[in-house]
Amino acid sequence: MHFKIENLKFKYDNQIVFDNQNFTINRGQKLLIHGPSGCGKTTLINLMSGLLQSQFGKIIFENEDLFELSENQLDKLRAKNFGLVFQRLYLINYLNVEQNIQLANISSNFSDMNSLIEELGLLDKKKSKIRELSVGEAQRVAIARALVSKPKVIFADEPTSALDDNNSEKVIKLLFTQAEKNNTTLIVSSHDSRIKKKFSNFLELD
Repeated sequence: MHFKIENLKFKYDNQIVFDNQNFTINRGQKLLIHGPSGCGKTTLINLMSGLLQSQFGKIIFENEDLFELSENQLDKLRAKNFGLVFQRLYLINYLNVEQNIQLANISSNFSDMNSLIEELGLLDKKKSKIRELSVGEAQRVAIARALVSKPKVIFADEPTSALDDNNSEKVIKLLFTQAEKNNTTLIVSSHDSRIKKKFSNFLELD
């Protein structure tokens, strides 16, 4: 078992975002957290990845309760185990594709990184600055950055929200292919109904 969520509740300014969440996620499972904007999908992703803390409930990852770890311990756990694709991509515009990916490359060798760049269809763009890329290409760079260290878990927050149907299909296919290749757990949050049919496991928030 990779994750166990027990009686999780989150409040913001005394307003309950969600309450009494209980579920488990196994290694290699693909989970879609689905629901309308404002229902707490990003909050749940941030809690599970250790970017947010809650005083209510537990999030257990590989027998570690995230809410009992120090900031330093959380940083190390994230760096070792998690790959993050944010809704805002947080790419560095003055660096090129290769340099942006290299920033997250803490465990793979240079050859593996180049193979990943080629696999994601970015080989002819690897010396291009981020500002020179299309939205779909920039999204693939963000995915490559999340994947390059071969994490145990990929968190993707609204990865298709800014994409047309064609690029949305490509991004989900890339995430699935890479997750299956490395037996990586994939957790996606999205309000995008186009991708719901791709998942057999989903959690509905409202």
